[in-house]
Formats: sequence, C-alpha cells, structure tokens
Amino acid sequence: MLARLLPACPCRSSGSVVWRAIMRAVMASLPLSLPLPASRLRIAYRDAAPEHALAAAGTLAVFGFGSALATTHPDPRYLHVALPASGRAPLECWQVDADVRHGRTDGIAHSQGGGLAFGALEVADTGDIEHAAATAYARLRDWLVHSDHPHPLRIWNYLDAITEGAGDAERYRRFCVGRARGIGRALAPGELPAATAIGHPQPTGRFQLYWLAAQQAGTPLENPRQLQAWRYPRQYGPQPPGFARALLPASPQMPLLLSGTAAVVGHASQHEAHLDAQLDEVLANLDSLIATARTHRPDLARTPDASTRLKVYVRDADALPQVDTLLGQRLPGIPRIVLQGHVCRRELLVEIDGCHG
Repeated sequence: MLARLLPACPCRSSGSVVWRAIMRAVMASLPLSLPLPASRLRIAYRDAAPEHALAAAGTLAVFGFGSALATTHPDPRYLHVALPASGRAPLECWQVDADVRHGRTDGIAHSQGGGLAFGALEVADTGDIEHAAATAYARLRDWLVHSDHPHPLRIWNYLDAITEGAGDAERYRRFCVGRARGIGRALAPGELPAATAIGHPQPTGRFQLYWLAAQQAGTPLENPRQLQAWRYPRQYGPQPPGFARALLPASPQMPLLLSGTAAVVGHASQHEAHLDAQLDEVLANLDSLIATARTHRPDLARTPDASTRLKVYVRDADALPQVDTLLGQRLPGIPRIVLQGHVCRRELLVEIDGCHG
C-alpha cells in the first residue's frame, strides 16, 4: 500500500537515510487508528431466569421488570426497573457478538463488548429531583469523558412523582433543569441521544439512570410530525428537554433506537382522556420516525415487524390489559413489554419506546 502512495525513488533501499525519512513523513500523515469494526446489538425478550440470560454468550445487559423478579443481583449486567408489569414480563436481553467485560466502579455498574457499553447508576432522591438529576448526569458526563465508549446512543431515566408540583416547580421540569446542569454545557442537536423519562407509579426514593454508549457516534433523528423537544416553547418549563426523537447508530448492524414517544403533534398533547386515540397517535409518530430513518437506511422495514421491540408505559394500572389488547390488534406478533409508568405530562396516558430493525 505504501509503495502505491510514494513516488518512485532511486534510493529505495532499506538502509537509505533518505528512504527512512520519507517513510517517517508518510507514516506521520496517516491516521493513527484503523476504522472500528461495525457494532451489532441484538435485543430480545426472553422468558428465562436472570442467571440463564446472563450466562448466554455475549450478554451485555439484562433487565427485569415487575415484582416477580429479584431487585438486585451480584452481576452488574442485571438491572431491575421498578415499574409494575402487565402479567409476568419477560426479561429484556442485550447481546453483542463479542466477549463482554463487566464490573462496578464508583457506584456505576458497567459492561463493554463489541464496540458497545452499558452503564447504570442510581442517585438518592429525597425530594429535590433537580439535585439528583444534576448529580447523576455529572457522573455520567465524567464517565463518558474517560471511557473508550464516549458516545451515548440511548438513555433511560426513571424517577418518582414525575408530574408532581405546579408550573415550573413540577418535578419533570426540575429534572430537565438538573439534567442540563449536570451535563454542564449546551449540547448541539447532532450530539443528542435518544431518551426516555418515565415516572415510578409508587415512591422508590431514587432516580435511576442507565445508558447504551458506543465507540462511534450515531445520527440523531427528528420526527416531522413533532417539534424538536429541544425547541419547546417556554410554556413547558425553563429548560427544554434534551433528547432526540430517535437515533440511528453508525453501524448498519444496529437497530434504530426509538425514544419515548407519546401522543404529541407539534408540541401539543392530543386526544386528552382518550386512551385508544392516544395510542393510535403514538403509532403514527413511530411510523413517521421509521420513515425518517429509512431516508438514511432504506433497508429498514417500513413498519414495525418481527425485528421490532417495544416497551409500553401506561399511566393507569387498570388500563394495562386494555393497552395490551389494543396493541395485539394493531401490531400482531410484535414483541412488547407493557408496564405501568407515568408519562411526563399529566394528560398523556401512554408512551412507547423501543428499537426497530
């Protein structure tokens, strides 16, 4: 390869001082690192014991939901999310095509493999969610700065009483302020990860944060049916939410990562008090995001299919079976986990996040 880059030289012997000087100059001009291999992430919903899922080759993380599963585990790759489930929820399993290293460092559970990294931390929340969020995001920021996987692709936030409080004292609005304070600088639109923020229906006393990060940055995507969250008008609080509607990872072997998506068009909530209409609006927004992603990656399926995985958050516990039934009718055969969780606006009854492709 170097011979093709260099002009013919009459003094091209290995002992030539001139040739060695040319070689040093050429090597200095070449990139210091080779292209990173394409990452691959498989997300599956499995009815299994956590130990069996963790023992599978390439397991990056395992998530348990509901009250039937252990809330703690010695393996840092296992995380319990304190949201009640509709029936017995399957485990959510992340797997990569590589060996996985894992551990706990300074209160952060983490694992790495195949160009991807999982991380999770919890912060006590005694009522000041702004402080809890600022503390958690400052730790996340510092972790990423010193990580081999510095690019957050997807972030999940679970907090107590997300819509408690009036006006700018509402806890979700204070969370947004704390998140921005913890990050410490304004993020450009091209840096924003996909994200979810959901409220625990019962007090836990903690703010839970976990993420998927990569060695290569992805492409944040927006929904043409919705105003970008980071451009929300002042009526929604002093600090607009900092996330992209979806994110397309750099690797073509990675799925489209869908943010928490609710019945919002423009910036306004739709169909107040009508659960089935809100669910249809959510699905329309997801279809719009998939169509946007297909302009970058045309091989993605046009609509949710067997490759899609959905997590569904429903405000009212009594509505869990109804939402599960409606989704079975609208998206038959699409794997899903249905959980009770409070969306960040009181009038919104359902939200969906997940992946596609």
